[in-house]
Amino acid sequence: MFEVSVEQSFAAAHALRNYKGACENLHGHNFKVLVTVEGPKLDDAGMLVDFLDVKASMQNVILALDHRFLNEIPPFDVLNPSAENIAEYFYQQMSPGLAAAPVPVRIREVKVWETDIQSATYRP
Repeated sequence: MFEVSVEQSFAAAHALRNYKGACENLHGHNFKVLVTVEGPKLDDAGMLVDFLDVKASMQNVILALDHRFLNEIPPFDVLNPSAENIAEYFYQQMSPGLAAAPVPVRIREVKVWETDIQSATYRP
């Protein structure tokens, strides 16, 4: 099995619902997102997937979230915009396009950091 990982970042604000503490108030993060894809074989160029293709797929998701108040953006207008839910959102948004790659790959995991020392991971 081969793996490829791409990391990108974006800035956004959120307020956690059903949470008792400071994070229930409006606050922001410089989120960091790491997406790892996997697959059993390489293409004719000896690559699992082009890094640029993974980056472009991530960027499409980031464009909708960057410098925004996440609580106002579907699905986070209903779904709590926690790091866990953001990680799953990246998986849901990116999976269809990556599965259609020349050598189909699947997302192994998505990790989202809210700070340098706090992260949440989604694995399907």
